[in-house]
Amino acid sequence: MPMPIHEIESLLCEFFPDAKIDIKDLAGDNDHFQATIISKKFEGKSRVQQHQMVYQALQGKMGAELHALALKTSIPLAD
Repeated sequence: MPMPIHEIESLLCEFFPDAKIDIKDLAGDNDHFQATIISKKFEGKSRVQQHQMVYQALQGKMGAELHALALKTSIPLAD
């Protein structure tokens, strides 16, 4: 069963409370998403570590309930 976009957003917001999060359904099938996450928690982390943090936030649902998720992660730009 596909994972609703609001559930993905809820899990990510819980793990990254400071983040700006934008999730798009790429295929209109509730199964292929793109998430852009901008969070201070990524500071000092490699891209791989940032993506691992996102997978951790999704609590093992990646590859099961959540089939495909393209990720764009970054830290906020300095003011």
